[in-house]
Amino acid sequence: MLASRFGATVQEKFALLNCRRLPGRLNTAETGLLLGFQEHDMAPLVAARLIVPLGKPASNAPKYFAAAEVIARADDPDWLSQATRAIAKYWLAKNATKRQNRCCDERI
Repeated sequence: MLASRFGATVQEKFALLNCRRLPGRLNTAETGLLLGFQEHDMAPLVAARLIVPLGKPASNAPKYFAAAEVIARADDPDWLSQATRAIAKYWLAKNATKRQNRCCDERI
């Protein structure tokens, strides 16, 4: 439904949210939209094993998720809290690395 990497329009996002029946598998953009996360936040969630893609895709392959699992996760406040902490931890570590590299560059 949503075209990944090309920025879904507002109408496409509303169409997905208003579907009476979701498709069986969702891509990362659709999964992020239903869970309330950005598309780029899905990779850290997969790495933390908080959401598992269908099959065993290669690391550089597109990931698809079961709609039933996504809906169940969206309704679970404990899981959402855990996922939010995992995302915050990921970005904290990534930004700390940037700060550390910037400090080293200024000394040179």
